[in-house]
Amino acid sequence: MKINNSFFFTLREDAKDEESTSGNLLVRSGMIKKVGAGIYMFLPMGLRTLDKIKGIVKEEMDNAGAQELLMPSLIPSDYYETCGRVEAFGNDMFNLKDRGNKPLVLGPTHEELFTIAAKTMVKSYKDLHFTLYQQADKFRDEPRPRYGLIRVREFIMKDAYSFDRDEASLDVSYNIMKDAYNKIYNRLGINYKIVKADCGAMGGSLSEEYQAVTNIGEDTLVLCNSCDYSTNLEISECISPINDKEVEKTMELVETTHQETIEEVCEFLNLDVKKSVKALLMNVNDELVVFFVRGDRELNENKVCKLLGVKEINFADDALIATSNAVPGYTGPVNLNCKVIIDNEVLKIKNFCCGANKEGYHYINVNANDIKYDMVADIVNVKEGDICPHCGGKLYFKKGIEIGNLFKLGTKYAEKLGLTFLDENNQEQTVTMGCYGIGVGRILASIIEQSHDDDGMILPMSIAPYQVALVQIDMKNQEQTAIAEKIYEELKKNNIEVIYDNRDERPGVKFKDMDLIGIPLRITIGKKISDNLVELKIRKTKEQSEIAIDEIVNKVTEYVKDGLK
Repeated sequence: MKINNSFFFTLREDAKDEESTSGNLLVRSGMIKKVGAGIYMFLPMGLRTLDKIKGIVKEEMDNAGAQELLMPSLIPSDYYETCGRVEAFGNDMFNLKDRGNKPLVLGPTHEELFTIAAKTMVKSYKDLHFTLYQQADKFRDEPRPRYGLIRVREFIMKDAYSFDRDEASLDVSYNIMKDAYNKIYNRLGINYKIVKADCGAMGGSLSEEYQAVTNIGEDTLVLCNSCDYSTNLEISECISPINDKEVEKTMELVETTHQETIEEVCEFLNLDVKKSVKALLMNVNDELVVFFVRGDRELNENKVCKLLGVKEINFADDALIATSNAVPGYTGPVNLNCKVIIDNEVLKIKNFCCGANKEGYHYINVNANDIKYDMVADIVNVKEGDICPHCGGKLYFKKGIEIGNLFKLGTKYAEKLGLTFLDENNQEQTVTMGCYGIGVGRILASIIEQSHDDDGMILPMSIAPYQVALVQIDMKNQEQTAIAEKIYEELKKNNIEVIYDNRDERPGVKFKDMDLIGIPLRITIGKKISDNLVELKIRKTKEQSEIAIDEIVNKVTEYVKDGLK
């Protein structure tokens, strides 16, 4: 492509409303433009890159035996109601009605429709196994769209679904997809981790996430320094290191006027915060439930929702708190007259401090025998340095961007939508399903978050909008123009994707633009042509070398082939 008379622009200043590096660079490079909160258009440069990512995904999915189709985005809401997902998605789902007042949704995901598609063919066990996939738009009304393409309201997802006769067959399909995913992300050069995750609204028995390790991200990855343990923070098991052998003392009431936070109380009493237990007063389906955890721990709402079988919990208001003898800032598990759930770790702490359910007072030297509770469970987030539940090593955290996921859905959707088959004994059985998603836009954002410098993006050869940038220094120099045109045509004949900067701009502007958009190789046509030389620069390493004009095409072709391996 020749830049002059094409749709090409860049921005010199940072985008004011982009808080992530990837979002800022994508906007500045003219690859995307924000239309509204969490809504972006892909401009020509950005679309070329996006299509390349989709092409790699398609190649590996096809190689894995999956078949591509395309589902509609506008879907009757009945399908989601049948599977109980209108409630599961809640306000995240876009709802609308047609002129006949029939309810429709913009598809947030497509398990239901893929199940219906499979139902049109599957009759016998002989019709199984197969896998279907698409790369299509999804819509979710995110409450806080942010980080550019990382958290958006409209996005392209590759979603695939496998259909098998039983769990054993699903295991085979699952591993085939996992292998395909590994190949995709390895080809893209992403630094990723595979972590155990929550099944969420999808349901099923197992979920694993592919997380791009970055400096930003909405997910916290929990990793071990001694083994391959890796999970998402929301489901990571907390193994308490406490082995408290203190002799139990007698509980004592002490005055702690004006000391309301756990940190203030512990400082006032000269106690380690790990020797305290704090209360979280929550509204669970309009019932007051008080959760007690070690003073330096955080409540894990995902674990709590799973434990109680609810979609969400919220902080209790004054009216709900008034139904008990709880006193905000001074609530404790001793003689508390409401539902009480304590973390496992609390039972191991000897002689701890907690609220006394009396304004201005706390108890010290409290032990397990002094308290009452309705349930005990693991309800807290792990902390860095905690014990690995697999090997006893130490846990540490990394930030991550979820770029893919694998789910063993089981029979959840097949049962609700009547997807069955007849086995060898002519007995009706329910189809077992797997679900496999990839966030195409998030892949692009993640690559940029992992690979950039002060000059812009550093894109791999496999997805850069063009593989080579050809920069002519003096557009008025006819000899430079003749050589540039010759190299340009020869590169194209060799199937090299080349962008020729033939604008009448200063050389510095041209160099900055090619660096900003992340073109892997740059050929500069300048004064050295009198010595039969051009300059070749490698974007990633910033290595520069002078190459003979008659050798440059072969040299670049070698670099491109190596970069695509």
